[in-house]
Amino acid sequence: MPCCLRLNHCKVPVTLILLLIYICYLLVGAAIFWALESKAEEQQTLSFQQDKWDLLRNFTCMDNRTLELFITGVINAYKNGVIPQGNSSELNTWNYGGSFFFSVTVVTTIGYGNLSPTTVGGRAFCIFFALFGIPLNLILLNRIGHKMLSLVHRCGDIMGKKIRRQSLTKLMTSGFALLIGLLLFLLLPPVLFKEVEGWTYEEGLYYSFITLATIGFGDYVVGRNPDKQYPNWYRNLVAIWILFGLAWLALGINAGADALEKCKEKCPCSRKNKNQAAEEELMEPEGSLCAAKQDGDKESNRTGSLDQNKTDASELYKSDKLKYEHSQ
Repeated sequence: MPCCLRLNHCKVPVTLILLLIYICYLLVGAAIFWALESKAEEQQTLSFQQDKWDLLRNFTCMDNRTLELFITGVINAYKNGVIPQGNSSELNTWNYGGSFFFSVTVVTTIGYGNLSPTTVGGRAFCIFFALFGIPLNLILLNRIGHKMLSLVHRCGDIMGKKIRRQSLTKLMTSGFALLIGLLLFLLLPPVLFKEVEGWTYEEGLYYSFITLATIGFGDYVVGRNPDKQYPNWYRNLVAIWILFGLAWLALGINAGADALEKCKEKCPCSRKNKNQAAEEELMEPEGSLCAAKQDGDKESNRTGSLDQNKTDASELYKSDKLKYEHSQ
């Protein structure tokens, strides 16, 4: 795939185009999820709060059947994104920010499991959105990973020319890039989660790893505590962190694959196999010439034998003719 497209004699980078398409795709998807699911969320939240207060008012008359129905309602409410704790009915899980965060979890295949569409239109659009969004996400992450790896190698080449040790500088720059990514995407985010969510550092580190590994158990999810007032930018920042964190993982995978290829090239066994293959390629023309020569010799022998047979037949015909004339 080319790095740039030519439009009216102007070069436009393919990665930038993919990134813009990706962002627009997420924004449009968030708007559609917001439109389809926000009203259903409001109705479910109000219904659950009403059932809760009815149960509390009739607590003295509660029987086993009523308790089971209430527990079922709690489970269904949690699956649909409603928080059972507290008395607030304005959590707005399906507002535009929440819908954008959900769109990111869909295309990155994290899928925490604590939130899912409940309307028929929302479920149908989720299928369509994931069908095109997941391949787009994979292509973009692969492109970004290659760009980041090429940038790291370029820095290594520049430093290697200055100190005249390119192999060492490439190794150092790759390790430095991985360490910076480890700090930014895995070690520092738990500090933010500790301040905003009230988690311990270990819980934040666990959530960071489970999220960036796209495992997404759903036992820890940001922005789900009804007792806290979250900033408007919080979920959007987490969504951006997820996207760039996955790009950093793609960089690590590409760097690891590149290192394995270089180790394979330096391996004596690999060199021996390559030399043998080169020798076989060189010997193939000689073998073909020998075979052609042998075929030519066979053909010439066959032609010679035919000529000899013709000569013998002609001489035999002449001798018979002389004998016949002599007898006459």
